[in-house]
Amino acid sequence: MTRLSLRSSTTALALIALAGTAWSADRTPSPPGAEVYFIGLADHAKVHSPLVVRFGLKGMGIAPAGVVMDNTGHHHLFVDTPLPADMSQPIPAVEGKVIHYGKGQTETELTLAPGEHTLQLLLGDAKHVPHEPPVASKKLTITVLK
Repeated sequence: MTRLSLRSSTTALALIALAGTAWSADRTPSPPGAEVYFIGLADHAKVHSPLVVRFGLKGMGIAPAGVVMDNTGHHHLFVDTPLPADMSQPIPAVEGKVIHYGKGQTETELTLAPGEHTLQLLLGDAKHVPHEPPVASKKLTITVLK
């Protein structure tokens, strides 16, 4: 039977706690100048549904969720909802509101009801956590015509 001294047990527990804290607070860095944006869709555009929405990315690459590579991420589309207040946590999936493109998709077809809607992109790392600093698009307001 192996015996640990109180000192070594306390040190081990402190290291485990510190490692856990560092891991949960650790965010993937984004390179300076990285940008995510909508291709061919302008703020205040009047569109018809269904709508093809294309995602652009500058200064970084696309990698599917779960794939760890420097300077990469995958898209998340926020429809009629704000970006998360806590950017240190994984981006939640909310049906019809926060859509994950974890396979590395760079476009989608959206079916939206007639009226005004907002769209915004946020890049997530391999674990769906926003980068540091976050790579988010400008929020667009569009009007879907009847």
